[in-house]
Amino acid sequence: MKMKSIVMMGMAALCLGACQNQEIEKKEEVQEWDKVFPQSDKVTHSKVTFHNRFGISLSADLYAPKQVNGKLPAIAVGGPFGAVKEQSSGLYAQTMAERGFLTIAFDPSFTGESGGEPRYVASPDINTEDFSAAVDYLSSRPDVDPQRIGIIGICGWGGMALNAAAVDTRIKATVASTMYDMTRVTANGYFDSEDSPEKRMEKRRALNAQRTADYKNGSYALAGGVADPLPDVASQFVKDYYDYYKTSRGYHERSLNSNGGWNKTSALSFLNSPILAYAGEIESAVLIIHGENAHSRYFGEDAFKKLRGDNKELLIIPGASHVDLYDNMEKIPFDRMVQFFLNNLK
Repeated sequence: MKMKSIVMMGMAALCLGACQNQEIEKKEEVQEWDKVFPQSDKVTHSKVTFHNRFGISLSADLYAPKQVNGKLPAIAVGGPFGAVKEQSSGLYAQTMAERGFLTIAFDPSFTGESGGEPRYVASPDINTEDFSAAVDYLSSRPDVDPQRIGIIGICGWGGMALNAAAVDTRIKATVASTMYDMTRVTANGYFDSEDSPEKRMEKRRALNAQRTADYKNGSYALAGGVADPLPDVASQFVKDYYDYYKTSRGYHERSLNSNGGWNKTSALSFLNSPILAYAGEIESAVLIIHGENAHSRYFGEDAFKKLRGDNKELLIIPGASHVDLYDNMEKIPFDRMVQFFLNNLK
């Protein structure tokens, strides 16, 4: 009994320390407009925070349509992978708010203005949880109808969004735009060119050697953001990423892709955690959007093949590349997205 009491006291002390650290690590939020897109006069904008079930404080921009009363349908937006809410997700959120939805664009755990240590870590589990935490927050707001909540995941967060929809029955409709399955590309390489036990073992050995080095160094090595300067042999999609993340079009000082990139060893958990394993059990509505010319198109098409039910749709945008669906207002099918959510958030 004494030993049990000592253990419980120790756990309480650890919890207290963690809670104190959580307050210490809370990021100072920027209040002035610092997005890469212009501010709309059709919506109100404010900063909000909420927490996930791992105790990490998440920072988000909230957009609400002006002169609209009552309980609104709501949408949480995340992505792209390595971006922050001041980039593509914020543009999606603001535009959908102009169309009558209450929306939030959030920084995932460990990135941007959100909490979490060490910085610049990605996790299939925690980042899926970030979407559910956003649903927690939206469900608690008096101006949101908790039965009418959807999510949008862009790029790598498109796969996370599908994973969230598979586990969180409160999500009534999901849009995955220009999606990546980050677990597949990490384990198998692009176009599954490294899909072999031998190749995966090479990655495991390299990543675990990096773990040892990081521990000895007392810091975490970063993988590097988008290549700068561009190599002469860069593929078109790398050039497209550069044009977004490294120029005034989309550069942001807190964006991982614009700067130092992810913690290298983040890739370890993605090697062993296929996030679309239960996509076929999603009962709620799903719309997958991809560009006709996107290098990543196969992720969306293969994900769609896993889905079941007549409330699932695949929309291919003629002439669009992967990055076009980050910010090209002539290519992103907002009208179609609005109709999808109106049809399914009811």
